[in-house]
Amino acid sequence: MGLLAYGDTGWGDELFFATLMTIAVAATAIFIGFFLAAIFASFKLSKNRLLNLIGSFYTTVFRGVPELLVIYLFFFGGSGAVMYVAKIFGYDGYIEVNAFLTGAFSIGIISGAYSTEVFRGAVQSIDRGQFEASEVLGFKKKIYYYKIIIPQMLRLALPNISNVWQITLKDTSLISVTGLVEI
Repeated sequence: MGLLAYGDTGWGDELFFATLMTIAVAATAIFIGFFLAAIFASFKLSKNRLLNLIGSFYTTVFRGVPELLVIYLFFFGGSGAVMYVAKIFGYDGYIEVNAFLTGAFSIGIISGAYSTEVFRGAVQSIDRGQFEASEVLGFKKKIYYYKIIIPQMLRLALPNISNVWQITLKDTSLISVTGLVEI
């Protein structure tokens, strides 16, 4: 227990701040993932073939590629891309992207791919009569989505979103390759 003491004699304060960093990365990533999931779930539910193809490509690629590879791509590839653009403007030095933002964005993209399928499945499990009743009542599409469809979708998606949270929290351990100290 002496190793868990705070200050110079133990690791307690380091573990506390690393825990806060893990929670901050996971929370940021899950919000990025929800934003992306809202966009790509609507793409996958669209009758437009091109949008449907884009949504399917996103979920297939980012659920199938190893998470560490995505993090490497954005951290090291992002630094390379920023340095390439800076070189165009005459700067020849090394530029490193922020490890927190890169890690949260990388994990958020992965989380978004899983959340997209959760949201799509929840919308598809809503009874078709709800959609038809909304149209018969004369609701505009925007109104019946916000007042009728989205609340039902969230009720159905909430249990599965807890699984996405666990995946996201687990994936935060991989961002240690960027130099970010977390648990």
